[in-house]
Amino acid sequence: MIDYEEYKKAVDLLSLYAHHYYVLDAPIATDDEYDRLYHKVVDFEAKNPLLALEHSPTKRVGFSLLDVFSKAGHLSRMWSLEDVFDYEDLKKWLKKTYKLDPDVTFYCEPKYDGASLNLIYRDGILAQAITRGDGEVGEDVTQNAKTIRSIPLSIDHKGTLEIRGEVVIYKDDFDSINRSRLEAGEMVFANPRNAAAGSLRQLDSSITASRRLVFLPYGVGENTLPHKLLSDLMEQIYSFGFKRPMISGVCRGADEIEAIYAQMASRRDDFAMMLDGMVVKVNEIASHQEMGYTVKNPRFFVAYKFKAVEKNTKLLDVVLQVGRSGVVTPVAVVEPTQIDGVVVERATLHNFDEIERKDLRIGDSVIILRSGDVIPKITTVLVDRRDGSEVEITRPTNCPVCGGELLDEGVLLKCQNLACDARVINSIIYFASKQCLNIDGLGVKIVELLHKNSLIRSVLDLFSLTKEDLLTLEGFKEKKAQNLLDAIASTRGVDLWRFINALGIEHIGEVASKSLSEAFGVGFLSATREQILALDGFGEQMSNSLEEFARVNSELVLKLMETLVPKEPTRTSKLDSPLSGKSVVLTGTMSKSRDEMKALLESFGARVVGSVSKKTDFVIYGDDAGSKLDRAIELGVATLNEDELRSMMQGFLDV
Repeated sequence: MIDYEEYKKAVDLLSLYAHHYYVLDAPIATDDEYDRLYHKVVDFEAKNPLLALEHSPTKRVGFSLLDVFSKAGHLSRMWSLEDVFDYEDLKKWLKKTYKLDPDVTFYCEPKYDGASLNLIYRDGILAQAITRGDGEVGEDVTQNAKTIRSIPLSIDHKGTLEIRGEVVIYKDDFDSINRSRLEAGEMVFANPRNAAAGSLRQLDSSITASRRLVFLPYGVGENTLPHKLLSDLMEQIYSFGFKRPMISGVCRGADEIEAIYAQMASRRDDFAMMLDGMVVKVNEIASHQEMGYTVKNPRFFVAYKFKAVEKNTKLLDVVLQVGRSGVVTPVAVVEPTQIDGVVVERATLHNFDEIERKDLRIGDSVIILRSGDVIPKITTVLVDRRDGSEVEITRPTNCPVCGGELLDEGVLLKCQNLACDARVINSIIYFASKQCLNIDGLGVKIVELLHKNSLIRSVLDLFSLTKEDLLTLEGFKEKKAQNLLDAIASTRGVDLWRFINALGIEHIGEVASKSLSEAFGVGFLSATREQILALDGFGEQMSNSLEEFARVNSELVLKLMETLVPKEPTRTSKLDSPLSGKSVVLTGTMSKSRDEMKALLESFGARVVGSVSKKTDFVIYGDDAGSKLDRAIELGVATLNEDELRSMMQGFLDV
């Protein structure tokens, strides 16, 4: 039996062995040596559970069995990237970037094709692992992340640090998993990305542990690291024990970026994991703060996607899909074809005008193209290969789901029947989705099951479901039924903009929903055409869509509002609050969560942004404030700690 000091040394030695094996791919101990030492650690912890270290390798063993993942907020937002697809696109992006800062260099690294994950370390210990989610809130998968051996359980860093990366499955391991699933009579995974995402979200962490997932870092979020260059910052991250990319480099200008892109693309098949491009990042961190963000993307990063892959296949059939707005879309069913590790069986056809333009027929040999995450599409019909057996595709006149007559608007075919099952199911799925009411547990299969059993015929029916109803369904036990009912009930009092977005009004997305909420409150359906067109970003098409929706569905919407009582935004006069109309940046750890502080300040007219610039009015900081506070002082931007904020807002905020 080893003593405590020997135990601590054994834990450190096992961590070193694992790092060389799983991260450096250069083992320095035999399996037998590792196993013998590991069992000494297990024996010690069994007899001394209170002395067990948080970064012990025994913490990696999957044992947790959850009912559901809890939601967790990121300390700073995880952004999606703008895509460029060729050298001309790259030069256009560079031109915009150089206008913001003409002296920058660029750091290039692979764009891994996996599942994004955010790791939060506090004082060197892995405290939380959160999936990307909507960029602000994801799912807490900490227990599963601890089973991934390329994620250090502890790092040599004090303070709070978010490390972002991609969870992948190596191609060889993916093939092995699918072979095992086939032998067991289970469904195989479509591609390594889906396998990685599914493995990361297993409620039984022992399954995650068995899948040989790998974490590959690509950046940081909230941090206090002192580096001025992204390339140096990433070197620091790798030094903590994370895997390095096979190819990366610092470039200056389009030609150097193109050279490393060509190198990466040519060696794409040599990578152990799937890649779908290269990420180009401004290397100077101070410039990130100056350049800022668009609504969706940082201006200082771009994803340079690999060239699309084309394959020959055969068109077997055309099926019709009916969306939540009634639009009928043709979808091509093709002979299963593997393209870049993904088996493609369907392709988009856009509309029947496109089918007629291409003179596409069932039985045709076609060229299908897949580019990154874009849905595969048919680019070319190989007319010269026809043998006379091909069948013309006719334009439908009736809905494939309800049989109702279709409205033919030329490019668009629309089912006008609001009771059409396809419209009902898809509208409820969208209503419950993350970007709308975010109802936990109400996924596609559950909605279809509820509809099939006649428990829901409209969105409104969700709110009259009972536990007795749910317990009649296959797969529902007491706890699962109650969890779903609780999730539905929790949507009462939802923010009005989310409610508007959830209605699925054609051409009205998240940004437009927020504008309508702020301008008209719960009276948004009664707004006049002139009032709608006066809103920033609204045009004829959006106005027409909202008017048509209101005309057809106002009775249902009013009933939903009575049930949900959506929360209108607090609209205050600029005279009411010292923060009204001000640009505010939050940094550091405060007495309230970042989301709570953001919502609070926005309710009093502040515009909370992610980066500090000369246009920032205030930087509000807490403990462990880092580069954002330094940048504010450098630019002469006013800074406030929580006590100073309370003093300034006395009488306005309960901070």
